[in-house]
Amino acid sequence: MVDSATWESRFARERVLDAGGRPLDASAPYRSGAEIHYFREVPDEPRVPFTETVVHADEHLVVADKPHFLPVAPTGAWVRETLLTRLVQRLDNPALVPLHRIDRETAGLVLFSANPGSRSRYQALFRERRIRKEYLAVAPPLPRLVFPHVHRSRLERGDPFFRMREVPGEANSETVVDVAERGDGAWCYRLEPVTGRKHQLRVHMAALGAPILHDRFYPALRDPGPDDPTRSLQLFASSLAFDDPLTGEPRRFASALADAWIGRRPLI
Repeated sequence: MVDSATWESRFARERVLDAGGRPLDASAPYRSGAEIHYFREVPDEPRVPFTETVVHADEHLVVADKPHFLPVAPTGAWVRETLLTRLVQRLDNPALVPLHRIDRETAGLVLFSANPGSRSRYQALFRERRIRKEYLAVAPPLPRLVFPHVHRSRLERGDPFFRMREVPGEANSETVVDVAERGDGAWCYRLEPVTGRKHQLRVHMAALGAPILHDRFYPALRDPGPDDPTRSLQLFASSLAFDDPLTGEPRRFASALADAWIGRRPLI
């Protein structure tokens, strides 16, 4: 419940807008069916002390390298401390929209539409599976598995609501798993999601018997606690590749964050 004093403050600070994006006055008359927009605010919002990198920016696309623990878009306890909010301010472009999402605890590349006029063309890349997404993950060895390995399963919402689980039935998720590097105590895996289900890579790796290092959700839910930079989820959206729908040009973007992080950590 938002109290009246908070609403009065939002009106005074022009944080309540009409359908045309114009600030509404608190004295504006009520009209049934009117469309209004307001900026959700979270008191004492946690600060995420890590910085994103803009890998590419043009008239149509923005590609950002997201650090661990930064949400892609406003959710729950985060409104200002999100990749979208930061980029809108940094690039002075309120039209930015993420074309896909990665988990808050996952680091790596996120693609944004910068132009409403071309947005649907880029959204179709994901809908029609014409974009290749690769991830790197550090997890226990799977010496008995033949690679590359294709894992398919049916994923449904679990308990609690923010977790996913594998259930019997026709598969609705698919991941190609390969090995990028072998270490004594852990391997670096190259993961290519064919589908894009929530937590798909995390659930699939746990189901194979190799949960991703420092995963707080899978295979078992750990007690909540503050974010620990020394134990960040070892999952990185490492590359995006596609043929540009406007020009036909092949495009590929790579995460310097993923390369640097994986490269400096021995696979013990």
